[in-house]
Amino acid sequence: MAATDLLHLHRPFFLLLLLLLFSARASAIGVNYGTLGNNLPPPNVVANFLKTKTTIDRVKIFDANPDILRGFANSGIALTITVANGDIPALVNLPAAQSWVNSNVKPFYPATNINRILVGNEILHSLDQHLIDNLVPAMKTLHLALVLAGISRIQVSTAHSLGILLKSQPPSMGRFRPGWDTGVLKPMLDFHRQTKSAFVVNPYPYFSYGPKTVNYAQFKRNRGYRDRVTGLTYFNMFDQLMDAVYSSMKALGYADVPICVGETGWPSVANPGQVGVSVQDAAAYNGNLLRHVSSKKGTPLMPNRRFETYIFALFNENQKPGPPAEQNFGLFQPDFTPVYDIGIMRQVIE
Repeated sequence: MAATDLLHLHRPFFLLLLLLLFSARASAIGVNYGTLGNNLPPPNVVANFLKTKTTIDRVKIFDANPDILRGFANSGIALTITVANGDIPALVNLPAAQSWVNSNVKPFYPATNINRILVGNEILHSLDQHLIDNLVPAMKTLHLALVLAGISRIQVSTAHSLGILLKSQPPSMGRFRPGWDTGVLKPMLDFHRQTKSAFVVNPYPYFSYGPKTVNYAQFKRNRGYRDRVTGLTYFNMFDQLMDAVYSSMKALGYADVPICVGETGWPSVANPGQVGVSVQDAAAYNGNLLRHVSSKKGTPLMPNRRFETYIFALFNENQKPGPPAEQNFGLFQPDFTPVYDIGIMRQVIE
């Protein structure tokens, strides 16, 4: 349809069309909502801001904070919540899993649109063998507890750092670490296949780049990286990391399991002199990421796939431990002032 034809559409229909186009564009991107700050706004105010002022339609939190669950009620925003790492061993037992669901899900759902529960965060990366041994059994039991409660629309998963990979270069030869591959990840992937839930990974080009690869890491113009096995050329590190995960899954026979990006981002402040970290660099990475994952272009090994993706993070958090970068991953200051613009603010249609 030509632009001139659009102008002659009945106004309500035209606004509806724009809204549908707007919603399709927004549906791939979410944000991690961390709370390690002493100056952050109340959860209900956060929910209202996201709903009315931004295109973000999904949020991931690192616990099951009841104030956040209440604050997001009736917002329509999809919420991923997280089981505390230390609670994992107990959840292997069905009564404990049912108790967790009764306390952390049933009082809030479905008014609060909980769409996923993550059983712990980066458990394999923790190297805590007791937690690792209980991870998949806890996921299975929590899923059963949801089913027994009559809740079928909430996925159960867990988030992984890319420390699960033995190698990521070339991406076609990506493989999971021995021991974890068949001992933990294969039964986990089988669970994901059976329950139609996503395998959640946290790819951070920020933690892998150097002065010579900053453009490659930030989706900027670069010479590319050629996979010598497939002959495919990569022009950003995000695709390289995602395809390494895919190849690792394929090697175990689970190429069909969907992949969700639980965390990825870029700080706007770091230690003095660190190349590639500024407000402009953070805007470049997150803005280019948004456009890339929303385009349905996919990756060289996963063409035409769209990944549910959660940017880290919503706010700069002044109480996060570690170097300055850790406090400055936010898209917004605590007063909702954008740190930079990546095109997620709603445009009001008059």
